[in-house]
Amino acid sequence: MPKHLSPDICVIGAGSGGLSVAAAAAAFGVEVVLVERGKMGGDCLNYGCVPSKALIAAGKRAHAMRTASIFGIGAVEPAIDFTAVHTHVRKVIDAIAPNDSIERFEGLGVTVLQAEGRFVDEKTLAAGDHLITARRFVIATGSSPVIPPIPGIDTVDALTNETIFDLEELPAQLIIIGGGPIGLELAQAHRRLGARVTVVEAQACLSREDPELAAIALDTLREEGIALHDHHAVTRIERTGSGLRLFAKPSNGDEIAIEGSHLLVAAGRAPNLASLDLDAAKVRFDKKGISVDAGLRSSNRRVYAIGDVAGGPQFTHVANYHAGIVIRALLFRLPAKIDYSALPRATFLDPELVQVGLTEAEARKAHGDIRTLAWPVHDNDRAQAERETKGVIKLMADRRGRIVGVSILAKGASEMGNFWSLALSKKMRLRDLTGFVSPYPTVGEIGKRAAMSYFGGMARKPLIRRIVRLLRVFG
Repeated sequence: MPKHLSPDICVIGAGSGGLSVAAAAAAFGVEVVLVERGKMGGDCLNYGCVPSKALIAAGKRAHAMRTASIFGIGAVEPAIDFTAVHTHVRKVIDAIAPNDSIERFEGLGVTVLQAEGRFVDEKTLAAGDHLITARRFVIATGSSPVIPPIPGIDTVDALTNETIFDLEELPAQLIIIGGGPIGLELAQAHRRLGARVTVVEAQACLSREDPELAAIALDTLREEGIALHDHHAVTRIERTGSGLRLFAKPSNGDEIAIEGSHLLVAAGRAPNLASLDLDAAKVRFDKKGISVDAGLRSSNRRVYAIGDVAGGPQFTHVANYHAGIVIRALLFRLPAKIDYSALPRATFLDPELVQVGLTEAEARKAHGDIRTLAWPVHDNDRAQAERETKGVIKLMADRRGRIVGVSILAKGASEMGNFWSLALSKKMRLRDLTGFVSPYPTVGEIGKRAAMSYFGGMARKPLIRRIVRLLRVFG
């Protein structure tokens, strides 16, 4: 006979968003059941953000050794022990895992069920040998990589972000399908660790980003030896004795063949919905995810959806942001709605690429007459001292001077993004930055320099000059 549970909140999915909801609710003494069929911590801890950044960090160390001569230090070709690199990645995951563990959450008072959740009706979820009837359900099942229906792809071992970190030997020739953030981050990391890397993208690489900044980032990848084939559609794949052969056709040109030892597919993600039986719960959904309102509530008033499964931006920090909105609604009945106007996103290349709010093109479309202010990284003292001079910052402001978007390509851009996300969330204007004092020397100064250039023309205006002369009369 099934065991019946009647918690206040049932969370389905123990990724970043689901864990945030469960921890916050439990902290207020609310009875919570957490259902997870896979690993605690979800994609971010086990297959995404954490292992990829650990691998990127290893690649940076190798790159620093190769390029040390610019500082008067003898450059050396590092000896890469990829098995040890793999161990480093696993150790980073293991160090963080206790924060997301079953033991920790049970210690917080959460009932954790390691089972697949499936709705039986509008108010009941089956999980293993349990039936759960909760006041509210929060679906946080995340997303999974999509394997496109390319002829022959089933004849090779196609890696995804869920399996590539299991490799203990460096790929000799890594072919990556997908020129978005995931594909390019892993391309640069593997290239720096000694692999030959080719990226094939059907559209433009980094197509969502500011074209000027994306071009600099892509040129850097090419300089490091990564072959980029954008606007190439993959037509077929075949297995060979040494690995695989991928065929791709450009938008105007002849089909090309690319030889590789390993294939990584980074061509998008799909929400994890199939096993939930959402029809039984009368929850509307489509291929993008669960249909939710501005408060993340589904067509079933008992059910909320957060993170990737809610059909919006697919970022860990968005899932955590969603968790905060849902907690305010579930525990305090406060009106909270999603607002992406200050949303940051980061591509962890070297240099890093960050977008907060609108790009220049998006800002022009939304606001018409805007002011774009830019400042190059090479005109920054700290960047010159560290020989990290590639990049630029662009600030987009509306006709009233309110900042509506910030694009940054620079070393440490992801850290700078914190400040600009706050600036946009507080609807700051360019004049608000005049009172901001930046420590010297920091690369972040480029933001203030860009903002101050807005007022640079005032010094040349005849009226302003006359006022200055008049004020001098008073001593």
